[in-house]
Amino acid sequence: MSEAVITSAVLSGRFPRARLAVAAAFALNGALLGAWAARVPAVVAKHDLSEGTLGLMLLMMGLGALVSFPVAGRMADRRGAYPVTRVLAAVYVFSIVLVGLAPTPVLLGAALFLFGIGHGAMDVTMNSWAAEVERGMGRSVMSSFHAMWSLGAGLGAGGGWLATRVDLPVAEHFPLAALAVAAIFGPVMRVSWVSLRTAQPAGNPAFAFPKGALVLVGLIALSAGLGEGAAADWSAVFLTDIVHTTPSVAALGYAVFSLAMVAMRLNVDRLITRHGPVAVARFSGLAAASGYLLALGVATLPATLAGVILMGMGYAAVIPLAFSRAAADPEVPPGQAIASVATLGYGAMLMGPPAIGFVAEATSLRVSFALVALMALLAAALAPVLRR
Repeated sequence: MSEAVITSAVLSGRFPRARLAVAAAFALNGALLGAWAARVPAVVAKHDLSEGTLGLMLLMMGLGALVSFPVAGRMADRRGAYPVTRVLAAVYVFSIVLVGLAPTPVLLGAALFLFGIGHGAMDVTMNSWAAEVERGMGRSVMSSFHAMWSLGAGLGAGGGWLATRVDLPVAEHFPLAALAVAAIFGPVMRVSWVSLRTAQPAGNPAFAFPKGALVLVGLIALSAGLGEGAAADWSAVFLTDIVHTTPSVAALGYAVFSLAMVAMRLNVDRLITRHGPVAVARFSGLAAASGYLLALGVATLPATLAGVILMGMGYAAVIPLAFSRAAADPEVPPGQAIASVATLGYGAMLMGPPAIGFVAEATSLRVSFALVALMALLAAALAPVLRR
């Protein structure tokens, strides 16, 4: 990948304020996904969806995100990551309202396609904006942004739990959630910031895929993306169908997962400094796999929630570690390397949940979760490739 031509520069010197604005964008993005994840059983009940049909709905959401990635990247290059992020945040907020109001499965699929576009496109541009702020500050702060995403997801899932406790239908909950996140995080996202604008060379591919040693790094990211996607879209269903909890208790599953990720991500940098990336990645894969196996083997509420905590701790560090290794690759330029690994990681996060639904329809949800656990063990086995 040739060097991009910088056509404008970051002009704001208010880095603490900009850092807070980026954190708000990450929290907003996570909060809406957390609200959706907590109410998946309610959406299933409203539309009487089978596991296979739910998988198809999640496939629509994943496809929306995947088709948005290259478009969002070009928009950020042309218009700047910061202004595009704000526009996409508004689209994302509006889309969850449509998900809640959708009266039929067909319209639900269309709404989830738009929801996926908003989520995926904003994910690309807010990470680009975060990288600008990080470069301006001259020190690593990316992990703190991802911690804010997990915190937002936990808060969104917690709001979903409250909604189930008072029997609030999704047609009312999702508009209220949209209004709340817009009112809380929207004003904080406003900041004096002029984003970098770059002109990409002609013929630059829209998608980049790993090659060489990065193939193994990409597999690690894929396993983490699959595990995070399974926790987001299937943890509440697992608690409802396998553990036989009430919908309000099931909504706590993803909230617990997200809060465990927040706690771990706030300590990841220190752990890597002390123990190295290989040891942290190996522990992460083993912890995530142990969490899934604990939930499958015991299938009680305490054991399942303990397993969810292990999953959150395990997956917290994997994607950041994979991105760090990609950026340090001696053969591939950093931008192209990170993009290639992100394609597998985020692709699995978005496309994995519908695949889990299709496998569950053919076999069982237990079998689907066992396969996710095996992928976590693969990540642990491949940990040495993260050595820089």
